[in-house]
Amino acid sequence: MTDSYIKRILNARIYDLAVETPLDDARLLSQRTDNKVLLKREDLQPVFSFKIRGAYNKLLQLTDAERDKGVIAASAGNHAQGLALSAQHLGVKATIVMPRTTPAIKVDAVRARGAKVVLHGDNFDEAAAHTQKLIEEKGYTYVHPFDDPDVIAGQGTVAMEILRQYPKHIDAIFVAVGGGGLCAGVAAYVKYVRPDVKVFAVESEESACLAAAMEKKRRVKLPQVGIFADGVAVAQIGKETFKVIKDNIDGVITVNTDEICAGIKDIFEDTRSIAEPAGGVSVAGLKKYVAEHGISGQTLVAIDSGANINFDRLRYISERTEIGEKREAILAVTIPERPGAYKEFCQALGKRSITEFNYRYADADKARIFVGVQVSADPNDRDELVGELREQGYDLVDMTDNELAKLHIRHMVGGHASGVDDEMVFRFEFPERPGALLQFLNLVAGRWNISLFHYRNHGSAFGRVLVGMEVPAKERAQVRKFLAEINYPFWEETDNEAYQYFLG
Repeated sequence: MTDSYIKRILNARIYDLAVETPLDDARLLSQRTDNKVLLKREDLQPVFSFKIRGAYNKLLQLTDAERDKGVIAASAGNHAQGLALSAQHLGVKATIVMPRTTPAIKVDAVRARGAKVVLHGDNFDEAAAHTQKLIEEKGYTYVHPFDDPDVIAGQGTVAMEILRQYPKHIDAIFVAVGGGGLCAGVAAYVKYVRPDVKVFAVESEESACLAAAMEKKRRVKLPQVGIFADGVAVAQIGKETFKVIKDNIDGVITVNTDEICAGIKDIFEDTRSIAEPAGGVSVAGLKKYVAEHGISGQTLVAIDSGANINFDRLRYISERTEIGEKREAILAVTIPERPGAYKEFCQALGKRSITEFNYRYADADKARIFVGVQVSADPNDRDELVGELREQGYDLVDMTDNELAKLHIRHMVGGHASGVDDEMVFRFEFPERPGALLQFLNLVAGRWNISLFHYRNHGSAFGRVLVGMEVPAKERAQVRKFLAEINYPFWEETDNEAYQYFLG
């Protein structure tokens, strides 16, 4: 299998459209990690993503008859743009089926490259099902975004360039994984040519389908995936890609949203370019590997896979970056409700900077404040801060890793509600499109009184909502059954300490 991929990669004649991207020295990241860190700049491709390599290589391998039928794919982003430009370059008609939730910037980019866009469904699975229907009706030639040997070979040219551009010893290469096309191509080539170089797959915790497959030793389909890192938000690793990856990688690293945001900032500081979340995944994995294994003095490569990001997502990324870098602690602190208490608390913090401070009167005896405090990158610094405050008599809860606190509570600290009984609290995700919030309310509202509601647009394909409902104890099972049937991802947060502390 590996021999066959080496031949395919070496024969990938893609450079009349794709470009050989630079392997840049990440000077600041190298200093911070005490390693030599190099960034493979796939964000500099004509469509700002590596996807053009695989899409174009696949089109080059098609017969004239297959091209004449026109090509089709389901995609919400980078594969769509890569296929559209490749088809335009070769004079082939292309149809791209995209979910209705796809941001306008990506839809417009695909149309600008000459492809016909069909908007269908709220997610990739619905768009993919419609794609198969169109293939049956129109006879189009399907170009898979990752699970195809020619697509994998096209992505494998990234590894060929890395090893040629840096002929000296490389200790490890870090590759973001969604469906696995890039990782399969890179791993196949690297392990054949330089087997001493480690290859690590890096996944978002919200879509870790490869980690699940490696654990089970077979492909599994995740029941749901988070869509922050939309470029790698895939529920099941590809069949062909898994065959290649499982025997050619040295491990899988999973990273959370905050770590990905910190990776985006690292790339910006070294290159003054803004990576998309999937582009920051590999850097986040590299940093986690270095921290967990105490690595120093090594040469490490991270593939910056793309830069197709919506501008309005930058606010959310910026908010989460400090936590991802371990430079901010989020604390819920109880202080006395009396004059001078705030000043005393600030004095207890010493010279540490306060990054956020939220408060609303709750009762006459004690105040509960939501506070962000700057800490150093030393992982022990946050623990020392918590210990110091507790020694000074403060009752506090560390909420730095509490998703509810970071997504909702920090924006709505308002005190406990009087007269609200039997409240249940749920966090939802729903497709972000015009009218979606109203549709969500039409489904949820009416049967039980809504006692709390917080919605914030994060610039992504899905909206996030926190809802409180007054539900008699005997009806709680009915609520959970009802919510499961409306088919929106949800998490019950009634017992979450962030809710209990500030709103419950």
